Amino acid sequence: MPEVETRLLGGTANRGLVVRVGDTVRRPLRPSSPAVHALLDHLSAVGFEAVPEFLGVDAQGREVLTYVPGETVTAPYPAWSMTFGALESVARLLRRYHEAVAGFDPAGHAWAEAVPSAYDDGLVGHNDPNLDNIVFRDGVAVALIDFDLAGPGSALWDVAAAARLWAPLRPDADILDARQGQNLARLRRFADAYGLTDTDRNRLVDAAAANHIWCMDYVRRGAESGHPWFHQRWTTGESTLTDRTNHWFTTHHATLTEALA
Repeated sequence: MPEVETRLLGGTANRGLVVRVGDTVRRPLRPSSPAVHALLDHLSAVGFEAVPEFLGVDAQGREVLTYVPGETVTAPYPAWSMTFGALESVARLLRRYHEAVAGFDPAGHAWAEAVPSAYDDGLVGHNDPNLDNIVFRDGVAVALIDFDLAGPGSALWDVAAAARLWAPLRPDADILDARQGQNLARLRRFADAYGLTDTDRNRLVDAAAANHIWCMDYVRRGAESGHPWFHQRWTTGESTLTDRTNHWFTTHHATLTEALA
């Protein structure tokens, strides 16, 4: 019998191209795939089970990963995913990942997207801890998936990305879910749950602002290259939201910094 393929939602870059086959996931290979496979092999070797395991490449030239059971957070966001408990579990998962990856040497690998040098201390970050890249079970974050943007960065850069997406850090009028009006409290709860050092707390707001610019530049370049889903995203409001958010980071810098004190 032929293997049954069930299409998974996938992210923006791989939308429509990710499938589940039994207890495995098949995804397109990318130039950075060998680097990511080495990273996943390291995490497996040190006993970190909160990521997929790399199993090889199938006959269609797709990477084969173990399927991680659970739920990811996609719109409309379920109530459980917007709680402080879910938020704090993401922070704790990210801390565990950073502890597990600390011994991995990124040298000699081709990574996808360089982060700003000010936020690159050599630790390989996930770099895209979006809501749909975290697997939950019973309202608790249990795994990171989709390592397409993984590469040398820092714990601070990953925390900034996660806080920006999960608080979220953007104008309150642009938060169209249960998190509206809670972003300052959620920013503080995330930093506390992660156990962020005082030094990194002092840099977190600037890192989040820089992360937003970095991420949106990636989306813009994808749109300009003709990628259909990046183009749709950029031309249906993302470009104007980007400008509003950049301005918001500038005008709310002191308020955000005070929330972390």
